[in-house]
Amino acid sequence: MNLADALDIHAKARPGHIALIDGELVLTHAAFATRVRRMAAWLLGLGLPGDQPVGICLRDTAQHVVALYAVARAGLPILPMDVRWTAEEQRNVATHFGAALVLLEAGTPALPGLRCDQPGESEAEGMVFASDAEAPFVLSLSSGTTGRPKGPLIAHRHFLARFRTHWINLGLNGRDRFICATPLYFGGGRTFAMSVLFSGGTLILKPPPCTPEDLVACVAQHEATSLFLVPTQFRRLLALDDAALAPLRGLHLLFSSGAPLSPEERLAIRDRLCPNFFEYYASTEGGGVSLLTPGDLATHGETVGRPVFGVEVEVVDDADQPLPPGETGLLRYRGPACATGYHRDPEASAEAFRAGWFYPGDLASLDAEGFVTLRGRRKDMIIRAGINIHPADIEAALNAHPAVAECAVLGWPSAEFGEEIAAFVKLAAPCDPATLLEFARARLPRPKWPRQVFVVADLPRNSAGKVLKRELALQLPAS
Repeated sequence: MNLADALDIHAKARPGHIALIDGELVLTHAAFATRVRRMAAWLLGLGLPGDQPVGICLRDTAQHVVALYAVARAGLPILPMDVRWTAEEQRNVATHFGAALVLLEAGTPALPGLRCDQPGESEAEGMVFASDAEAPFVLSLSSGTTGRPKGPLIAHRHFLARFRTHWINLGLNGRDRFICATPLYFGGGRTFAMSVLFSGGTLILKPPPCTPEDLVACVAQHEATSLFLVPTQFRRLLALDDAALAPLRGLHLLFSSGAPLSPEERLAIRDRLCPNFFEYYASTEGGGVSLLTPGDLATHGETVGRPVFGVEVEVVDDADQPLPPGETGLLRYRGPACATGYHRDPEASAEAFRAGWFYPGDLASLDAEGFVTLRGRRKDMIIRAGINIHPADIEAALNAHPAVAECAVLGWPSAEFGEEIAAFVKLAAPCDPATLLEFARARLPRPKWPRQVFVVADLPRNSAGKVLKRELALQLPAS
């Protein structure tokens, strides 16, 4: 099936049920399905090639959500683009992936060399749209916007399998009133928003910038049942007092993804924000991998949980041989939601997709009970004097200091050791770098000692909230 087929079902079965709330704008499922069909009809009237994606470069509004489903309804691949990128970044991504059209906000200048327009509508009464589960659904960026961007081309059937995981493992379904508080360009925000609408639930848009207080007020105002946030948003919420956080405790589902939280943060979120807190480890290429439940936090809080429904996980060595429980190696997984390669990039595809498995580039260990512990990114591995060092180990040591809000550790080129260890720290309270250095060294073996701690006002992030270590590396002095 085309995933947009579900919208027509809801338009008939529960036409008056609210599908989408965007500030003062409220759309029922009947109205939402109609807008999707009309925009899809307009897209088909443009005569676009069926094998080229349509870039969606719109603000986080109802129109953006309609456009996502309209492109899918028209049988065209979605190319998510971020309005926060520079025009050059937008042009580079759209050109690299061969976008036939880029949808822009009214008044936005066209991107050079590309066909651009603002979203339109045409009469769709009586139109019959094709349904093909094998048709490409989304071409989702999984690397940077410059150079050679990478993105898997994911079919409708892959996303249906991801939605199925949301129902089975998270319990996200048609009864939900889900708040989307992350950008719709971001894989998590887009996927969960579309999943709730596919299920017949209610989507409430509360995109950034949004203060923690405003987010809590939105939960209370709309009697929300579910909320997805990235770690940065959780840390801002944890700065509020318990009385201010009270509306969150009634959520049926509060969950995180995008980057791992520390064990201490996970417990604080469960105990102070909401008892129904889950951490969801996923990737752009393969969807959900594992889930850490509230009941597992006390005994396995350092992990990202166990594999979700239908997903097989292994940890292997450099020869692709499975490692015994507890040993660190390269994580790989497979399942019905996983893409099979990168669009227009056979070299990257051959590296990441092998023999039916996807290799996300994460180092991990797997215990005898099936719990997955992430050890960092393989490309972030620091090799100091021939010793492999996982940045997550040093980050955990520094994060244990009460004055540290968060930190990021990376390799620092060294003529003597190949690489040294640099730590960038954002403070929650006054503290000097020498004290933090001594604190970390007291908790780490000598090979893992940071050479230096740099205190920064903030850590650079992308729109998904992930720390950009490559930007921190540019701040390192020559060693």
